[in-house]
Amino acid sequence: MTGAPVDTGADRTEAGADDVEATEPSERYGCPVSGGGDQVVLHVGRDGYLDAVRAMTDDGFGICADLTAVDYVAHPGRLLPGGITAERFEVVVNFLDIAAARRLRLRVQVPDGDPTLPSLFDIHPGTEAMEREVYDMFGISFDDHPDMTRILMPEDWEGYPLRKDYAVGAIPVQFKAAGS
Repeated sequence: MTGAPVDTGADRTEAGADDVEATEPSERYGCPVSGGGDQVVLHVGRDGYLDAVRAMTDDGFGICADLTAVDYVAHPGRLLPGGITAERFEVVVNFLDIAAARRLRLRVQVPDGDPTLPSLFDIHPGTEAMEREVYDMFGISFDDHPDMTRILMPEDWEGYPLRKDYAVGAIPVQFKAAGS
């Protein structure tokens, strides 16, 4: 099998690894941090989202395991660390560094009036379907995504089913084996 070399972390120098480990995540990535134990959570602003992901990737967090969203319409005043302003939507991204057995979660606030974020596709191509799913279910679009179209719902579907204000049951669903 041929292709680009895979970064296993084995060729990183001890000094480089120590520098990354010794630097607090809040200093390294320039954002507030919460969490504890083995789950560090970075709270990044939209303007620093791509830079933080690039830095994390450079530090060995080469796997984007999950990208999803949460609609906090019922919790507008929730508290977030470090002066981060709570918005209606939050995009949550989980990263793994397999070689060092580390994980990192990124949380980004996304306003209702401008539900957009830059796409991670150029950094992590595996996010292509994840970003489409978030768009389809929440209406959050990702700038520079190669195919920002619905992935689960029909193209002519109106609305975003996982938004908390979506009218549940407004459209009758016909099941195949429904009794007559």
